[in-house]
Amino acid sequence: MDHAQRIAKLAAEKLYGSDQASQMLGMRIDSIAPGSARVTMRVRPDMVNGHGICHGRLIFALADSAFAFACNSHGDNTFAAGAAIEFLAPARLGDLLTASATERWRAGRSGIYEIEVRNDRDEAIALFRGRSHQVAGRLVDE
Repeated sequence: MDHAQRIAKLAAEKLYGSDQASQMLGMRIDSIAPGSARVTMRVRPDMVNGHGICHGRLIFALADSAFAFACNSHGDNTFAAGAAIEFLAPARLGDLLTASATERWRAGRSGIYEIEVRNDRDEAIALFRGRSHQVAGRLVDE
């Protein structure tokens, strides 16, 4: 494992270990690499809204978690400075959702990340774009 991949793995383990929200929602990190992450979540009965579909805030939460793991994968303390989501199709009870985050640009203390959420039938559910801001300190020492 190269140095950058080791940092990404350690950062994800540290973040996930104290991320009670992602754990409570049943999210799992499927893959992590410098500038990218893939996170899954199964839609449970307690996640379905009055229309019988997954509540949008939970789809946002999944995409936001993938964003967090990706933007912190370089080992720096990095936070969301902004985010937006477009819902494309409903997620349904039992769906396994996968949020794939990709770093599109990173310079200085800022970054732009795109996250696509798909179901287990490979249907696009949502598109999320996040803007990150690095603050002082390191999440993981080199």
